[in-house]
Amino acid sequence: MIPRYNRPEIEKIWSLENKFKIWTEIECLIAEKQALIGIIPKKAAKDIRKKAKFNIREIEKIEKETKHDVVAYINNVSKYIGSSSKYFHYGVTSSDIIDTSFSIQLKQTAEIIRKNLCECIRNLKNKSIKYKNTIMIGRSHGIHAEPITFGLKLSSFYFEFKRSLDRLDRAINEISVCAISGPVGTFNSIDPRVQDYVAKKLKLNSEDISTQVIPRDRYANFFSVLGILASSIERFSVEIRNLQKTEVLEVEENFSTNQKGSSAMPHKRNPVLSENLTGISRYIRSAVIPSFENIVLWHERDISHSSVERIMAPEITIATDFALVRLNGIIKNLKVYPKNMKKNLNMLGGLHNTHNIMLKLIEKGLSRQLAYKIVQDSAMETWNNKTEFSEVLIKNRELTKIIKDKDIEKIINDCNNLKNIDWIFKNKIK
Repeated sequence: MIPRYNRPEIEKIWSLENKFKIWTEIECLIAEKQALIGIIPKKAAKDIRKKAKFNIREIEKIEKETKHDVVAYINNVSKYIGSSSKYFHYGVTSSDIIDTSFSIQLKQTAEIIRKNLCECIRNLKNKSIKYKNTIMIGRSHGIHAEPITFGLKLSSFYFEFKRSLDRLDRAINEISVCAISGPVGTFNSIDPRVQDYVAKKLKLNSEDISTQVIPRDRYANFFSVLGILASSIERFSVEIRNLQKTEVLEVEENFSTNQKGSSAMPHKRNPVLSENLTGISRYIRSAVIPSFENIVLWHERDISHSSVERIMAPEITIATDFALVRLNGIIKNLKVYPKNMKKNLNMLGGLHNTHNIMLKLIEKGLSRQLAYKIVQDSAMETWNNKTEFSEVLIKNRELTKIIKDKDIEKIINDCNNLKNIDWIFKNKIK
């Protein structure tokens, strides 16, 4: 990931230093358990725990010859261990170390992502409650429909991100697996008790059947969850972008004192953060298909998945982390303009009340078809002549035969459209 979108907290998880530290811990735990059950000498396990260390530059130098990163790592660490090194990496295969380590790294990044997602959810909840009664027009197909509140709009995102949190929790559990089963996964050269021991020590689940690699459907599910989360981030971002249009301007990203919107036009205040998140979200979703394709490996193992994961896993988790942090900033600092919301609500002279009038006519005994025609005729006259809907309704003789003038005013009162907002918040947003 380019530095522009990196946060050090999550970037360091994917560093070579952290990866080799995890590898070393896995190897030490394997030796510990093998010593406990009498497979290798206890002295060897102690030596491995005490002396095992690595040098990244040396590993890279060795790998140029071996063309195998794990072998290069083993050779380098063995140099420091000394005579007990013959029991280092004893009975296991590269995939045991690589895959278990990969699970740990994904889990570490996922926990950071989870923390940021929880903050996002809290901020959305607080904002939705704050603007619970801030009336605005709801839009269907981009066209004025009926009134809602800005708080209700935000609450839909609140629940959407809560669902992502539930999915993420399940995905974290699914990727938190350890596989130490040796070549082709038969436990022929490694006691099954070793896998269980390592898993417990690393706070992972012990894989059921792993072949030589951990089944990639686990990781595919994880990246699918990130893909859905990215789509939710983009949905929110697109909403902000649309509501920030000059002609709308119901909300606006925070614009700092020295910020510049355009190199050519000094007046510009662009929704650049939301646009940025729209793009990043597209990038995050790009991982979904490759993660699915990684499920399909030859027989018990090939490495067609390896290059994909080495590139994809760091980049996508870093991007997701960055996106959530940026999203939280947008939510917390969002500028809301209730006056503009009210102005836009009334832009069409009250046409957002057509449904209420139609329902009243049906209540009075008219067929739905006739009620629809009567209201639509008045609505189109209002639309074409840019008049007030209530005035047109009062002039509609067919309508006023059924509904009195004073009742028309009551029906089209905006409060009637929002009578259940309190119930929604009381029963749904807890």
